[in-house]
Amino acid sequence: MTTDQIILFVLFGAVFALLLWGRFRYDLVAFAALMAGVVLGVVPSENAFDGFGHPATLVVALVLVVSAGLVRSGAVLLITRTLVDASRGLGRHIALMGAIGGVLSAFMNNVAALALLMPVDIQTARKAGRMPGLSLMPLSFATILGGMVTLIGTPPNIIIASIREDALGAPFRMFDFAPVGGVAAIAGLAFVALIGWRLIPDRADATLQAEDIAPYIAELTVPEDSKQIGKRVLDLYETAEKSDVAILGLIRDGKRRYGQSRTVKLAANDALVIEATPEALDEFRSTLDLHVADAAREERLNADGEGVEIIEVVVPSDSRMNGRTAQAIGLTWRQRTVLLGISRQGRKITSQLRKTQLKAGDILLLLVPRDTAAHVTDWLGVLPLADRGLAVTDNGKVWLAIGLFGAAVAAASLGLIYLPIALGLVVVAYVLTRIVPLSELYSHIEWPVVVLLGSMIPLGAALEASGGTELIAGALVGLTEGFPAWIVLTVLMIVTMTLSDVLNNTATTIVAAPVGIQMAQTLGVSPDPFLMAVAVAASSAFLTPIGHKNNTLILGPGGYSFGDYWRMGLPLEIIVVAVSIPAILLFWPL
Repeated sequence: MTTDQIILFVLFGAVFALLLWGRFRYDLVAFAALMAGVVLGVVPSENAFDGFGHPATLVVALVLVVSAGLVRSGAVLLITRTLVDASRGLGRHIALMGAIGGVLSAFMNNVAALALLMPVDIQTARKAGRMPGLSLMPLSFATILGGMVTLIGTPPNIIIASIREDALGAPFRMFDFAPVGGVAAIAGLAFVALIGWRLIPDRADATLQAEDIAPYIAELTVPEDSKQIGKRVLDLYETAEKSDVAILGLIRDGKRRYGQSRTVKLAANDALVIEATPEALDEFRSTLDLHVADAAREERLNADGEGVEIIEVVVPSDSRMNGRTAQAIGLTWRQRTVLLGISRQGRKITSQLRKTQLKAGDILLLLVPRDTAAHVTDWLGVLPLADRGLAVTDNGKVWLAIGLFGAAVAAASLGLIYLPIALGLVVVAYVLTRIVPLSELYSHIEWPVVVLLGSMIPLGAALEASGGTELIAGALVGLTEGFPAWIVLTVLMIVTMTLSDVLNNTATTIVAAPVGIQMAQTLGVSPDPFLMAVAVAASSAFLTPIGHKNNTLILGPGGYSFGDYWRMGLPLEIIVVAVSIPAILLFWPL
């Protein structure tokens, strides 16, 4: 190996190791690796930022804005409200929601599709009196599968098309992925709807009611004029039991007293640590006349005449709250919002709420000024779990939004206009017609993903230019020497799929696609089958909650543990490989 190859392999190894560790956000890791590559001389300085102007990066950003426009116009809500019915059986509900999610994610970013449908699914589960976890994982998998069908459905397809354009002179078109991705999606959706959901562990009775679904760890303080001062903690147990509240401990002078502190006498400004649902929390607080953890803020809000309301939200991986505390981001003074409780499946909250480091998948109970819920959730980058959107929909523009998007897709599919230009025109039209307000235009773009793409593309190009991808391809070809082509494709799919289960699928695609092209050239066959294999495999992250953002989003609301995903995910990945290989050989012959 050359010096450049060694440096690049070490850089990629460090990137993958840091992504697996998860201590630092993926965009920071990728950008730091890019800068290191420039300093070490393996990435030419004049090409260091080429990735930020790359068509793949632009398409990903534009698709997110277009997805937001479709949501704001009410186009998607029109479909879900028309078709979703809480009275349906679980199997039929999963089949219908999976079909809706699959179709939507084919034409909008699959993370956006899940973000839109997840509140609908949770509300339906609550109305039907069943656990949301029985249907959220099938919905997540369905939106991932649907993204395989079109060019804009998922970032790996966009990247694959751009890499093909760079290597072969022409990109894949809008529906070139449909024959293979469609077969994989249909087979996967059929499995999820008919069999897969039955493999999800059922840790509670299926008729569990809504109020039992999401208990929170919360704090209630003892005001200075409280009648509870001087009482022992155990004296409150009877009231707590009637309110269905569990008293977990006591905080005094900012320090947690471990154990339940049963015999400790309450003093002014003590904080009780409790576990309760929102309804039980409010009942217990009212009965004993206790205050929320930030009582001064609540009183100020009510004094302003605004009033307050409680919302439930889930923390995604790209939220500004992920990895930080409510105190660190200035939740109270910036947004006049109080953190009432945290629901974190399987983990105890041992510090004060405002000082607790939040994680992706946490469900938060927030006290917000009335009528500001949409603004607060948007600023925090969290997703609401009630049936409310992040913005007020404008139903009068639903058909305009659909028409503009449909015209752009049709023009790009027929080759009349370059896809990034078509999507750019849609974004301009959405802004001019106020479907997407100008003030919110850039807030809908996932900037960490843009930075990740912009950083990894030059590194991937450098690896290819140095001959590094040729080395990897040669090793895989050598491993499968003497075997038929379908075996070679299968090995490539399995390796790519395994990487995607533990790494960001964008990073996986940038490395695996050039390797696929090099393998095809080594074998003297068309590279298209290998690119299709990488496209499907990179999107098939079903084994863990970290392989795809959709799986992370459902972790808390679904009450899942890390080991729950493989139960349905492993057979699903096997099915995807089993149906994709014949489809690839049929529609994209060697």
